Amino acid sequence: MPEALTGVVDTSGLIWLTIGVLAAGLVRGFAGFGSGMIIMPVASSVLSPVAAVTFMMMAELLGPLPNLPAAWREGAPRDVGRLMLGATLTVPIGILCLSIMDTDFFGWVVSISVTILLILLMTGWRYKGVLTPKLTVATGGLGGFMGGFAGVPGPPVIMLYMSSRLPIAVIRANFLLYLLAIDAVMIAVFFVLDLFVWKIALLGLLAGLPNVLANMVGARLFNPHAEVVFRRVAYLVIAASAILGLPIWN
Repeated sequence: MPEALTGVVDTSGLIWLTIGVLAAGLVRGFAGFGSGMIIMPVASSVLSPVAAVTFMMMAELLGPLPNLPAAWREGAPRDVGRLMLGATLTVPIGILCLSIMDTDFFGWVVSISVTILLILLMTGWRYKGVLTPKLTVATGGLGGFMGGFAGVPGPPVIMLYMSSRLPIAVIRANFLLYLLAIDAVMIAVFFVLDLFVWKIALLGLLAGLPNVLANMVGARLFNPHAEVVFRRVAYLVIAASAILGLPIWN
């Protein structure tokens, strides 16, 4: 065990990974999403694609747990279940693509994904229809593929819910439930496919401890009546993630 901890401390870019996890926890606690889009650009700049997603999954696993009971009460677990039905089918496909991806290409995929999401959100496009079961399952399927492929399972679901007319408290709760559930599915698939980078997995799990505290602080900052602030924070998170994730910074 001491040797394993020594290897963790020697990980390249440790200080940046730690800062990224703390910032991600604050945003995740406040907005219910965004942590992956903060962690992944940082992680992809210092780790291989598989190692970066390994770190992200493990670092996010513990952080949202204190906010889980409230999310279950305020959200719509049935809708989240439909999202996960689609995601569970597509996560393995995305992870298989991830396992053969070039590092620079991986960075571009992450940045381009969040940039497209930002543009769509800032144009003011809003989904005005009913969130049907088929639409929810399909959205979850696209999110599952993106989660396995690029470590960012949130964009399709964020686009669907933040463009809807649902109350932001419900949106935030659904984000939290969905992202926690998809992390669990991705961890299971990584284990089955023997893709875990165990030193990085341990590092991510240890990083999850301060992530818990950051999530709790972020949750205390959340105001369900401040929709404008909520959306502006979301836009800033996405914009910063897209810029930081560009491979030119590597």
